[in-house]
Amino acid sequence: MTTEEQFRQMLAECRGVYVKKLHDYGPAWRILRTTSLTDQLYIKAARIRSIEVQGEAMVAEGIRPEFIGIVNYSVIGLIQLKYGFAEKPDDMTVDEAIAAYDELSEAALQLMLCKNHDYNEVWRTMRVSSYTDIILQKIFRTKQIENNHGQTLVSEGIDANYMDMMNYAIFALIQLTYPDTQEQ
Repeated sequence: MTTEEQFRQMLAECRGVYVKKLHDYGPAWRILRTTSLTDQLYIKAARIRSIEVQGEAMVAEGIRPEFIGIVNYSVIGLIQLKYGFAEKPDDMTVDEAIAAYDELSEAALQLMLCKNHDYNEVWRTMRVSSYTDIILQKIFRTKQIENNHGQTLVSEGIDANYMDMMNYAIFALIQLTYPDTQEQ
């Protein structure tokens, strides 16, 4: 499979979880400000790192669902940046939430394809633990940008960091699903 095919397969899995959670909860996340989403991303990434360092998980879920959560919270962050947060979650229908997910995840995929062209599949040489560390770094960068009220001097903004976190999480999912495709 090509990188794009693998990426789309992992994205479809993440989207499936997102759609099921929309069924269960509706778009309750619409009330979250992006700072709260960044903190939620931190919780997911910190748990992954803890499991990687300790070598075991006390809760039955491993790291795979956490990477899926990073993908989905990153897309939700992009949605919140585009539409703003709501006072009540009823400002967006489930269908609108799915359409927004599809639009913004496709934008992240297109960014990945451009970067992957320029970097020539170098991500395949990386370890899953490196994706975790880079995601954590991007979370701390995002927190700093948020503390600076979104103002940067030379750096990309919050949206670019959310896209990168999403893409690194999907790379991790690909490596976890197809470990034989990783270059040594």
